Amino acid sequence: MKTILVLGAGLSSSSLIRYLIQHAEIENWHINVVDQDIEIAKKKINGSSRATALSFNALDPEVSRLEIEKADLVISMLPARFHPEVALDCIDLKTHLITPSYVSPEIKALNEKAKEAGILIMNEIGVDPGIDHMSAMRVIDEIREKGGKMHIFESFTGGLVAPESDDNPWNYKFTWNPRNVVLAGQGSAAQFIQEGKYKYIPYNKLFRRTEIIDIEGYGKFEGYANRNSLSYRDVYGLQEIPTIYRGTLRRKGFCRAWDVFVQLGATDDTYVLEGSENMTKRDFINSFLPYNEHDSVELKLRHYLKIDLDDNLWDKLEWLGIFDNTKKIGLKKATPAQILQQILVEKWSLKPADKDMIVMYHKFVYVKDDAYHEVTSEMVNIGEDQTYTSMSNTVGLPIAICAKFMLQGKINLTGVHVPILPEIYNPILDELEEFKIVFKEKEIVPPRLYTEEYTWR
Repeated sequence: MKTILVLGAGLSSSSLIRYLIQHAEIENWHINVVDQDIEIAKKKINGSSRATALSFNALDPEVSRLEIEKADLVISMLPARFHPEVALDCIDLKTHLITPSYVSPEIKALNEKAKEAGILIMNEIGVDPGIDHMSAMRVIDEIREKGGKMHIFESFTGGLVAPESDDNPWNYKFTWNPRNVVLAGQGSAAQFIQEGKYKYIPYNKLFRRTEIIDIEGYGKFEGYANRNSLSYRDVYGLQEIPTIYRGTLRRKGFCRAWDVFVQLGATDDTYVLEGSENMTKRDFINSFLPYNEHDSVELKLRHYLKIDLDDNLWDKLEWLGIFDNTKKIGLKKATPAQILQQILVEKWSLKPADKDMIVMYHKFVYVKDDAYHEVTSEMVNIGEDQTYTSMSNTVGLPIAICAKFMLQGKINLTGVHVPILPEIYNPILDELEEFKIVFKEKEIVPPRLYTEEYTWR
């Protein structure tokens, strides 16, 4: 019998743990699921005789090393900052490790030690990063095999509300960590390369420089640039590509409305608002506006950001209740971002019967026989319910399938890796199709004129 140790039983672990338990009998596995809250771990294993719920501090070496030593494979669903400590224990105890997180410099530095220990540390195998890598590399490798040279690569992913649960003017609900949504894009300018020219979008312009993308059967979306697209040149072997751009998807109209909060300063997380616990939502908005004892908050906001009376953006703002003056926010020593997050959670939380949706889109333009060719690849996946969400499925299932192939000896790599090799991505993508995680590829004929199309960026 082989033992799998899962560290962390949060929302994104649900589909992972279900898959492992469903395959445990035939594969002869036992799964130990660890969480600080033992009741959460028990709920996830659902009484299975092939799984055990445990509760301990996963970073306590006296306890965690004992469990890692018993395991053939560790899956860390802990926050990314804790992965290096887990990885060091796995190397020392010669136990394979999988994480869905980006490869940090600390993890990358363990490559040779992992090889010496004869173990595989697989990273970036969730949805984004993860499914994006695998689906993109499959097409890029096919283009290379037929002699094409990549000219443009664009990739967008969005965690959104499913159409049947979309019932608000923002066409958005939280399907992941709300804090990450509020702080998205901060810290540094978005970076990408376009026709060989390096481009940068500062945070205060990020949500006004978007691209419209039409997904077949689902309508129009808009994408804003991710923080750093340039690092993917090395990941995908596209060091010479003239254009590479990665972004996040929202429904059309979201970004312009969100930019209101960016321009106000309501997404700032660097300072505390005095007397925040006594503020109402109206006080919060007013705190960013010029003083005028005669004008209303609504009038000042319209004037400050030049919002016309008939602009439907205003409907989005009013629906959020940001002008309400009846209830105190109640957060002590809160930053603007923390207050905004609380306001949004009240309105953007999924209802019990709601479903979420993951949308992914790639565009590949390549040159072959002195001609441009264009291929698009689209994936839309809708969640099952509030436990087995699309986010949980698209994060957890690639990890679980990868774990199966590693324990079966079908993935025999050592060192630190991401899933960009055919022996990894082909079998995982093939099995994901059984779970309705399917990419539809389409060749655009004739291809568009790429020397002029992107000048607006």
